[in-house]
Amino acid sequence: MTVWTPTDDGHADLTSHDTFASGTPHNTFKRLRDEDPVSWTDYADGQGFWSITRHQDITEMNRNFAVFSSARGIRMEDQSYEEYLARRTFQEIDPPEHMLTRIKVAKAFSKPVVAGFEQDLRDLSNQILDVALSETEFDATKAIARQLPMLMLGRILGTPEKDLPWLVEKGDALIANTDPDFTDHVLDKMTTDDFRMMPFNSPAGAELFQYAKELMAHKNATGDTNGILHLILQPDKDGNVISEEEFRNFFCLLVAAGNDTTRYSIAAGIQALAHQPELLAQMQQGGDDLWDLAPDEIIRWATPALYFRRTLTQDFEAHGKQMKEGDKVLFWWSSANRDDTVFDDPFRVNLLRSPNKHMSFGQSGPHVCLGMWLARLEVRVLFQELCKRLKTIEPNGEHKFLRSNFVGGIKELPVRIQLQ
Repeated sequence: MTVWTPTDDGHADLTSHDTFASGTPHNTFKRLRDEDPVSWTDYADGQGFWSITRHQDITEMNRNFAVFSSARGIRMEDQSYEEYLARRTFQEIDPPEHMLTRIKVAKAFSKPVVAGFEQDLRDLSNQILDVALSETEFDATKAIARQLPMLMLGRILGTPEKDLPWLVEKGDALIANTDPDFTDHVLDKMTTDDFRMMPFNSPAGAELFQYAKELMAHKNATGDTNGILHLILQPDKDGNVISEEEFRNFFCLLVAAGNDTTRYSIAAGIQALAHQPELLAQMQQGGDDLWDLAPDEIIRWATPALYFRRTLTQDFEAHGKQMKEGDKVLFWWSSANRDDTVFDDPFRVNLLRSPNKHMSFGQSGPHVCLGMWLARLEVRVLFQELCKRLKTIEPNGEHKFLRSNFVGGIKELPVRIQLQ
């Protein structure tokens, strides 16, 4: 039984969110890697772009941030410079300015600090599994994958647990703003400019910002000033502090990216367990060697961020193609992570895959994911606790993907289980 087989005809429209509602069009990416690794795509809703699909090319170009700049946005959609300035986070800022913000919060997400969360994560995982596995049939995305990142997010942000479902709902509305299951303000179906200055052009950005203001006021009033949100507000070495707008965008980024990417990694891992029965036995018998490697393979398989965009600061040639200053360039992580010149049998989950040079965290560039150690730990702990309890797990209907060409995720994952 295969985990999942792409069904696109090899010529999918990469600009269409509907394309990705059937899963990532990997047949198209395979054709592009083989025949046209630097390919031009026309875009009906704006300026066309170059698609970079080979692992090696993306690795090299991502490292070259002076030419491939993040400082005009990281998504396919066009935006004015005014909109970019209003919405940007440190993801959309190049070094050295990028590092000034990153340094402030990097310690809170460092490997040693994250390791201290392990017992919390184990306790939370077991609480979640106690509830989810009390049923023999359920939606694993909703019952398991959505829960752990949400609860951990609350610990990191210092938010009341009762607020977490609302926060995650708003985070979904932000990052999955092209899927009508998550928002009424569907990005490519709206004509209003009312929220064009908000993160992800979404009304949820305004609601999250108001929540953040009230949360910080409460924290200040009660003397709770040691968390990550206060770190970002500290002056830099020159005495500069971030603006209210920058804080709003940072908070929205934490809520959206800190929850969704790990959720969809966990969901993809459960999907793999349900379709590759040998994985469960491997997890149950595996020692430290497996658990050191398995999280990265699950995250490779998931590739929650399908691409990040860059903008050329000067003309650049690759594979005989002349790319021009100002052109948009998309690094398709989802293609790089199935590149069969790098990954043997890339459409199978191999929990002992080593080396595993996946690109899910944006490796090789300055914007490598700040939360990668936390994501790895969440995935490892959740699957360690899950596999202890399961005798079998199998599909119980078709899984459904997000309608998004930016976030790759299984939004519904019906499964049937037997416990030990």
